[in-house]
Order: sequence, then structure tokens, then C-alpha cells
Amino acid sequence: MFEMFQNWYKQKFNDPQIVALLAILFIGFGIIYFFSHLLMPLLIAIVFAYLLEWPIRFLTITLKFPRLLSLIIVLGGFISVSTFLFVVLLPSLWNQAVTFIKDLPSMFNLLNAWLQALPEHYPELIDYAMLDSLMDSLRSKILSFGDSLLAFSVNSLVSLVGLGIYAFLVPLMVFFLLKDKSLFIQSAIRFMPKNRRLAIRIWGEMQQQIANYIRGKFLEILIVGVATYIIFLFFGLRYPLLLSVAVGLSVLVPYIGAVLVTIPVALVALFQFGLSPDFYYLLLAFVISQLLDGNLVVPFLFSEAVNLHPLTIIVAVLIFGGLWGFWGVFFAIPLATLVKAVINVLPNTAD
Repeated sequence: MFEMFQNWYKQKFNDPQIVALLAILFIGFGIIYFFSHLLMPLLIAIVFAYLLEWPIRFLTITLKFPRLLSLIIVLGGFISVSTFLFVVLLPSLWNQAVTFIKDLPSMFNLLNAWLQALPEHYPELIDYAMLDSLMDSLRSKILSFGDSLLAFSVNSLVSLVGLGIYAFLVPLMVFFLLKDKSLFIQSAIRFMPKNRRLAIRIWGEMQQQIANYIRGKFLEILIVGVATYIIFLFFGLRYPLLLSVAVGLSVLVPYIGAVLVTIPVALVALFQFGLSPDFYYLLLAFVISQLLDGNLVVPFLFSEAVNLHPLTIIVAVLIFGGLWGFWGVFFAIPLATLVKAVINVLPNTAD
């Protein structure tokens, strides 16, 4: 057994380039795993730096602007638009969230009454004991959610202080990351092993994929959020901004997010319209928008960047989300692509 493992190890890791690549990956994963809470502003800044690099390159290469001027224009415009949206949308979003929380008990009672009537129509499929257990579970979840929201509101002043610090630090870090990008890369190379040719090759491939993924993901959030907001406004659904923001953010969790966000949308529609034609038309329009997102928007925005099986993506979301929380979920697809690239460069010993 030991000899078989030893032969496998020699066949897989006899190349110093592979050993150096794996060492770099393990060190990088370890730093993010143990110090992600300290590196949070830097991680956010890196995401925005990738997002803003494309318009900066457009101004620099196509319009022949100096890079520093392009950086100032793009970053200044991004901060201005973000501040405007924050000031305009946040009060409305907060009011709709508060109203939604207040209406949750009424929605719950309506759902309870509707479910209690099901055994009368389908006695052979549904019994009261199962419904009581289900409603007790839902009731406890809603109560715990209310307690969590109350705790959040109590700690909101402390959170505002942290948000103010982030609002100052992140744009400053984005500016320096974009301005002195080559300097930081050269400094990082000094700490890498000498046998790093394979690592640099994979990093070059992954860097372009990460940039395309971040840009595509932000565009997908915007497209899906705006499209669902228009649908909700057309049907006159309550809390349109709150629900459309939730739907837009749900694309961060492939497949799973679309299923989870359908629950509050259906609950609000049922509470407002009942089992009327408007309820079914709204759900039909919402489902069509989700199908268009998965079959039209995603292939167009990501094309070859998401060349992974759906099961692989779901497993990657579960694993990396469990390891790194939000950032693991956000970067699940690039990380899965990285793992796939590393596996492909390992020697094939199937012969």
C-alpha cells in the first residue's frame, strides 16, 4: 500500500514546477482562509479593480488617454454613480424592507389558512399533522429571522461606522491597485519560488477569466435586477425594489439562489393577488425571466468562462461557500475553474 502511494506521488509530483504551483496555491488558500476577515477591504478593492480595469483600458488604448487621467475619470465616475444610487435607492429599499417585515405575520397567516384548506381537497395526499409540523417550523424560522433583524437594527450604528471606514479605504485602495498594478505584481513575484513558470502560466489564464467573470457577474446582476423590477412594476407587485434587488443578488449563487428567491416572490404575490390570474401570470413572467437569464444572458456574458458542469458548480458553491462564506460563493466558479486547470496540468498516470 505504501509503495503504491509512493509510486503515485513520484509520478504526479516529480516536476518541480508542479510542486511550486501547489505550494503557492496552498499558501494562498491558507492566507485567505485564516485572515479573510482582516483582508476584507482588500478583497473588495480587488473586485472593484478588476471591474474598472476594462473601462480604463478602453480610455487608454482606444481614446489614447493617459492611464492616470483614465483612472481618475473612471474611478471618479464610479464613486459618483455609487453615491447617487446609495442616496436615492437606500431610503426606498429600507422602507420597503421594514414594511415587508411588518407584513410577514399577515402573509404567514394567509399561507397557513391556504395550507390548512389543502387536506380538504386532497385528503389522500396531505394530512393535518404534516401541515402542523411544517407551519411550526416556518413560524420558528420567521421568529428567529425577526430577532436577527432586531439585533441588526440595534447594531446598525456600529455598522455605519465600519461602513464609513470602508467607504474611505476601499476607493483609496482601488486607486493604488490600478495605478501601481505592475509594481505590486513585481513585488509579489519576489516571494515566489524559482520554479514558477507553470504557476505564472495558469495565473495568466485565470486572471483573464476572473476579470471576465467579475465584469459578467455585475452585468448579470444589473440586467436581472432591472428586468425583474420592470416585471414587478408592470403587475403592481408590492415591494418591487426590495424583491428585484433580492432577485439580482440571487445570481451570485448559481441555481440555488434562483430557487430560494422564488419563495418570497411567490409569497408576496399570493398575499397580494391570491390564487387569481394575476398571481399565475406574474409567476409565469418571473419564471420566463429566470429561464432567459440561465439560457441567454449567462451564455452571452460568460461564454467559455463557465465551461463547467452544473453539478460541479453547485458542489463548488457548497464547498467554497462553507470555507469562505460570501467570497467563497462569489468566486466559486473561478475557483472551480482553477482547480480544474491544476488537475489538467498534473501528469496523466492512467496508462
